[in-house]
Amino acid sequence: MAKVIQKRTRETRARLMAAAESIIAEGGFEALRVEEVVARAGTAKGTFFAHFKDKDALMEKVIGARIDALLDEMAAKPAPRSIDDIVTALMPLCTFMASERYVFDLIVRYSGVTVIEDVGEIARTFERQQTVFEEWLKAKIIRKDVPVTILAEGIQALYIQTIALHFCAVHAKPIPRERLRIYLTAWLTVAGDLT
Repeated sequence: MAKVIQKRTRETRARLMAAAESIIAEGGFEALRVEEVVARAGTAKGTFFAHFKDKDALMEKVIGARIDALLDEMAAKPAPRSIDDIVTALMPLCTFMASERYVFDLIVRYSGVTVIEDVGEIARTFERQQTVFEEWLKAKIIRKDVPVTILAEGIQALYIQTIALHFCAVHAKPIPRERLRIYLTAWLTVAGDLT
C-alpha cells in the first residue's frame, strides 16, 4: 500500500510540474498562478499545497531543474581556454537567469540557506556551479596567486553582479556580456598579464 501511495504522490507532483512548465512556456514564469496549475493538473488546491509550500517553492524546483540542465551542457563541453571562452560558456546561464526579474529574484533568494534542512534545488545548483567553474580553471589556471576555489567563487559572484546590474536602469552600458568580460578579465588575470 505504501508503494502505491508513493507512486501516486510522484505522479501527482509530476502533473503539477508539467502543468507549471506548460504555463511558463505560454506566458513566462511571472504568469504562473497556483489556480491555473491545479486546474491544468486536474488536482485540488489543497493537493498543490501538500506538495509545495507556495508558488515560489514550485518555481524553485522548476528553475533549479533548468539551471541543472544548463550546467549539464556546460560540464559536457571542453573547458574554456580563455576569458572570452569563459564568458561565452556562461552566457546561456546568464541569459536564463536574466530572462525575467522574477526568475533572478527567486534565484538570489533561494541561492543561500540558513539551515541545512533548507537546501533546495537552487542552492544545490550554486554548489554545482562551483564544481564546474573549478574544473574549467584546472584545465587552464589563469592566475596562480589565488586558489582555484576562490577564483571559481569570484566567477560566480561576478556573473551574479553582472545580472543584477542588468536590472538596474542606471547601468545600461556596457552590455552585460561586455561587462562580464571586463569583470572576469580584472578577476582572472594578474596585473600586466592580460589573457
